[in-house]
Amino acid sequence: MTLIPDRFMRDISGICRLVDIALSIKVSSLSSALVRALLVGMALVLSACAAPESASRDVFDPFEAENRRMHEFNRDFDRALLRPVARGYAAAVPDDIETGVIRFAENLSLPADVVNNMLQLNMRAAIQDTARFVVNTTVGLGGFFDPASEMGLPAASNTDFGQTLHVWGAREGAFIELPLLGPSTTRDTYGLFVDLFTNPLSYVLDSPERLAGTAAGVGSGLSRREKFSDTIDQILYESADSYALSRSIFLQNRRFRLGGTGSDTYTDPYDGMGDTSASAVLENPYSAVLEDPYDE
Repeated sequence: MTLIPDRFMRDISGICRLVDIALSIKVSSLSSALVRALLVGMALVLSACAAPESASRDVFDPFEAENRRMHEFNRDFDRALLRPVARGYAAAVPDDIETGVIRFAENLSLPADVVNNMLQLNMRAAIQDTARFVVNTTVGLGGFFDPASEMGLPAASNTDFGQTLHVWGAREGAFIELPLLGPSTTRDTYGLFVDLFTNPLSYVLDSPERLAGTAAGVGSGLSRREKFSDTIDQILYESADSYALSRSIFLQNRRFRLGGTGSDTYTDPYDGMGDTSASAVLENPYSAVLEDPYDE
């Protein structure tokens, strides 16, 4: 039995034909690379818009059996390799250096955020991210320090091409558990592919510098795995159904982020502050009993 449904394979084949022309463009400059990324994105958004959508905002998981098998693979990988390596990395690297590596990786991702904000016609966020990148790259020594925050500049928008597809009207599509990367959706999976092309730095920097950025990204991921270890371990290894729980948390957070309500009272379950237990993550914010003002 194949791990990938025939319907999904047909969708992938159609997408590959759509992007053949875009990928055949020879990348000889930054402008041609961005054109290629835009063409790929246009092909993917057309495919995503044509994808089936659930009748409600509930979970749409037609590939659940295959997703659960992939989830078990990801859990085994985390248990055998990712978690122990993250623990060793956090124990060996001083906290200040860890923080600097995270800041450096985040700073390198800002140009891609600028491109996505421009594609979303969110020029205000594009200008703010550009200002943050310039300040932290120059005054902050490449991003190892964060003088932009000390100067009161807005936080990074932290957007991606999956959000760009959402702004363009692409539907969420089915839930997908990606190998090693974890929970995603059809739309966000397409976005991950296009994000490989949207960072202008990948066309400006030479190979050694690009490898430094990749290494910083890996180090940042290891630091975050260890930082949120208690929450992640409770979800993956202590819950009755880790697949359903991780799927629910991912979809709730992703939909909230794309909804853009801007509520300051929302608690991110991956935030290091506060209670990080799995029960606290899923606590119903409307469960509090309200006093009846007409009760005498």
